[in-house]
Amino acid sequence: MSKNWRPATQLVHGGTTRSQHGETSEAIFLTQGFVYETSEAAEARFKGETEGFIYARYGSPTNDMFEKRMCMLEGAEDARATASGMAAVSAAILCQLKAGDHIVAARALFGSCRWVVETLAPKYGIECTLVDGRDLQNWEKAIQKNTKVFFLESPTNPTLEVIDIAGVAKLANQIGAKVVVDNVFATPLFQKPLELGAHIVVYSATKHIDGQGRCLGGVVLSDKEWINENLHDYFRHTGPAMSPFNAWTLLKGIETLPLRVRQQTETARRVADFLAEQPQVAKVIYPGRKDHPQADIIAKQMTGGSTLVAFELKGGKDAAFALQNALEIIRISNNLGDSKSLITHPATTTHKNLTDEAREELGISAGTVRFSAGIEDSEDVIEDFARALKAVKA
Repeated sequence: MSKNWRPATQLVHGGTTRSQHGETSEAIFLTQGFVYETSEAAEARFKGETEGFIYARYGSPTNDMFEKRMCMLEGAEDARATASGMAAVSAAILCQLKAGDHIVAARALFGSCRWVVETLAPKYGIECTLVDGRDLQNWEKAIQKNTKVFFLESPTNPTLEVIDIAGVAKLANQIGAKVVVDNVFATPLFQKPLELGAHIVVYSATKHIDGQGRCLGGVVLSDKEWINENLHDYFRHTGPAMSPFNAWTLLKGIETLPLRVRQQTETARRVADFLAEQPQVAKVIYPGRKDHPQADIIAKQMTGGSTLVAFELKGGKDAAFALQNALEIIRISNNLGDSKSLITHPATTTHKNLTDEAREELGISAGTVRFSAGIEDSEDVIEDFARALKAVKA
């Protein structure tokens, strides 16, 4: 297949393998195992002397198509599809570490991601240092002799901070560490961490890649050497494999990714500009606005804004709840990247398990709200906000 296809074409045709029936849509191979013509053929397959599938926990034709399509889009050599985004994050980090190793991670992380590095990893003797990832000096100061992994998400969840990926990668390369980037908020369309120097990229495919609220999924992407030396055995023996049905669903979702993200981004941009003018709103954070605190970095490493908007209401939790409860089109949900516009209050949902001090450090106040734009008409979404803001005292 052509390697010069543009993203929209890759996402429709990339990695497709057809059966003997010549189906138009990708086939779902709902099978746990595979059979062999002879005992010798089975032996050769297990020895790796011949190509083919062995067991669905290791891989399947449908999963393989999804992985290849993601590799084309991301510019990666290899990938493994996982059962969820958190399965991807956990596998990408833990598969390459052992007791005595050290992680440096940006403190602005999704709650479960932070739990993996801050709570789970230390149980197995893996140290972790959390830093304010916006300043490269903080990454450099946190380096220890045993530092093996740098982990970050950019833009961050939920306050849309942006981290200089190329700068972090340069520091990591100086000490032989690996940079793992959670690229969910940027989507693979607007940011290419591998091109910026990162070594591993992870996604919750549950978000924009499915984009229609149907199934869970994740993916880890890197070069073949890292996959083979670190993730391959971990993946086979710990079992975070994606269901072939979910892989098929994600293949269908990814076909329309550019169309959906384009509409979502335009709506998010317009909503951000609208909210910035409202008296009930204390501040708006959106990567597509010139007043974003890291606008210079965004200009260097992102080719588009975001489908998400973070904003703070002056009235705290009461104002946030009043707004959310008054919305009609926009639905309250902790998910994001969906074709339906969604809104959530991080302090009481996705980041509720953090201490008050930790939330304050991250800029998550009682009035912070995160909006995920859908594919509805932008005017209807803005009118929904305008109507709901009347329930909020200025």
